[in-house]
Parts: sequence; C-alpha cells; structure tokens
Amino acid sequence: MRHGNDQRPAPTRVVVTGAAGFIGSHLVEALLTNGNTVVGVDRRAPDSDPATTARLSRALKHPRFSLVTADLRTCPLTALFRHSHAVFHLAALPGVRGSWGEQFGEYTSCNVFATERVLSACEEARVPRLVYASSSSVYGSSAGATHETTAPHPESPYAVSKLAGEQLCLAHADQAASTLTAVVLRFFTVYGPRQRPDMLIGRALTAALGGPELTLYGDGGNSRDFTYVGDIVRAAVAAATRPVGTSVLNVGAGVSTSVAEVLSTVEELTGHAVPVTRLPAQAGDVDTTLADRSRAAELLGWAPRTTLRQGISRQLAHLTADSLRL
Repeated sequence: MRHGNDQRPAPTRVVVTGAAGFIGSHLVEALLTNGNTVVGVDRRAPDSDPATTARLSRALKHPRFSLVTADLRTCPLTALFRHSHAVFHLAALPGVRGSWGEQFGEYTSCNVFATERVLSACEEARVPRLVYASSSSVYGSSAGATHETTAPHPESPYAVSKLAGEQLCLAHADQAASTLTAVVLRFFTVYGPRQRPDMLIGRALTAALGGPELTLYGDGGNSRDFTYVGDIVRAAVAAATRPVGTSVLNVGAGVSTSVAEVLSTVEELTGHAVPVTRLPAQAGDVDTTLADRSRAAELLGWAPRTTLRQGISRQLAHLTADSLRL
C-alpha cells in the first residue's frame, strides 16, 4: 500500500453515491455542515420512495446539495465526478442472507461492476481521492480482534462482492500512472437513527415498542462490533481529507457485544421485553466480529466517541419521535 505525505485540503465539491441510504444520508448532512458542496447519487427517487424523502429531508432543502437519481451501472459518471475533490462510494446492495443463490448476479452487478465503473470514472475525471465503504464481513469469523493484515475469509457471497470491490480500488490506485488514491474503510456493524429496517438493533427496538416480534437467528451468543453511525461518518470524512495514500482501514468500536446483551440493553432502555421468534443460525452468519482500530487511530486520528448504550438511546429517541410524527 502507498502512503502519501501530501497535505490535502478539505474537499470543496464532493460526490456521495448511495446518498439516500442509512449511512449516506448521515454523511451528506455532515459534509454540508462542514461547508462542502455535495452531489448525491442514488437510484431511489424521493418522489417515488417516501423513505428516501425522510432520510434526505434536511439535505433536500439545502442550497449546496443536489440529488441525481441514477443507476451507477448504466449512467454516465465522468462528467458527474469532474471537479470533485473526493468521491465517497457507499452505494451497494447490502445483506448477507439475500446474497445466496440466484440473487448473487444482482450483488455482482451492484457491488462489483458498479464499483469498477465508479473507479474508471474517477480516473477519467481526475478525482484525487475515493473513499470506499467496505465491510467487516470480508474477514469472516475471528476468535480475536482482526487487523487489516488479517487474511480475509469471506463467508457469504455478499462478503465476496465487497472484497472484490476492495481489490478493484487497490488495483486502480496502484497503477503507475494513476493520480487516484483510494481509502478502503471496513465498517463494522453500523447502527443508529435511520438504520435499515432489517438490522438487529432497529428490529429489537421496534419489537419492544409493540411492533412485530424479533426473528432471532441462533441462540443470541454470537457477538458483533457495533459501531455508531456518527462515528462511522467522522471516519469517512477524515479519510477524504487526511494526508494518507491508498490504504485499507478498520472502522469499528473495538468492543464486541453479544446479541443477548444488546437485547438486554434494549429492554432496559424501553422498559419492555423484546418478544423473540427463534430460528436456526443462517449460512454466512459469523460468530464474532471485533475490530483492531489502531491503524485508523494512527492514520486518521480517529476513535469512536459513542458507547453502545448511548447509541441505542439515540436510535430509540429517533424511533419514538418518528412515531409521534405519524
């Protein structure tokens, strides 16, 4: 990996793919707060997707934000990226369980082919920095903390597609004639307000508040490095502005918490039991994730600021506020 010594100014014009998503919408707001002009790209149109409108409600009113509704697999990208100081590539088809079988073609198309198009367009537009959102799933399960030098062992087609995206980033950036640097961020389980409805903490909170029962795969003993979305966003912004060259970095809280402990915390905060339907563990579900975050601390000056209890409290407050607005 290359590590540059150039002092890079804060981006002025930036592009965020997947801008209407969970992490993307938070990142857009942070970049606007930092004074950037932000172009969001997403195939979900606000006028046809109420969830998109809700996630981007603040940004859509901002004079320095524009949203392009387009599919990265087919739309022209070079002109869109030109004059940008950084591209944050967050767009992807998520989810481990859905990636098996016939759907893998869609995962390959969205997570690999689209990433190749984004990288090629960045080079043509001479974008100096790409920040790529990868996943801790590329490691598979581990008995201890995973470092960036830990050999990847993806245990699902989704994880394979994210690792392929990483390798494309490194291949493009490592070309001798390339002016592009790529910072690959391996996000560990991200949670917080606007979380995807299929993810654990949101489903647990909804179940405790009277929604559908939580479907729990396995016995609750598996554990994850849950990382608050605000901390994830700070790492992404730092990755676009810090004087680092092409790198792969873990972004995780550095604490692994069992599913059973998460449910206990949700019950304490809501004052209600979480009703659970138990099913067997599913293919691709790893036992444990835990980040060694020392490299992100060294290169980005980054460390998490939000404890799991604090983060779940904020997500609960967001859900409660949403229910009051309905």
